[in-house]
Amino acid sequence: MTMEKIASFTVNHLNLLRGIYLSRKDVTPSGDTITTFDIRMTEPNRMPAISGEVLHTIEHLAATFLRNHPLWAHKVIYWGPMGCCTGNYLLLSGDYKPEDIIPLIKETFSFVAGFEGDIPGATPRDCGNYSYMDPEGARREASRFLSEVLENIRPEMLVYPE
Repeated sequence: MTMEKIASFTVNHLNLLRGIYLSRKDVTPSGDTITTFDIRMTEPNRMPAISGEVLHTIEHLAATFLRNHPLWAHKVIYWGPMGCCTGNYLLLSGDYKPEDIIPLIKETFSFVAGFEGDIPGATPRDCGNYSYMDPEGARREASRFLSEVLENIRPEMLVYPE
């Protein structure tokens, strides 16, 4: 069986920078738009991938932060890690572009970078792999992404390369 390549596999990862990218927009049968963002924390195939423990910790912290955000909580559909361990996906209800969410992503990574205490949902009752966490690594990676990318974001970090 021949299958079409999905859109995310057509992105040129050889030139992809760290940044915030519009991955896709979908319209549900009821007419609602869902916008998927690629929050790329490392340059694929050129920088080390982020460990699973770090991404899992970021997932717990970012998802909790976003789903409690006073302005965005009702628009958040999903936050989760990429299988290639180079970033995360954020799905929002509504029609958005990367520039619209820069402040939100800065807030999110500031929260993760400064988080101290128990990781939300990191208990045997609440998570299927609760001990697979690296809070120190999550703080370090979030801080690095915040300072090196989000605080200095440029137009080429917001549009997929050709």
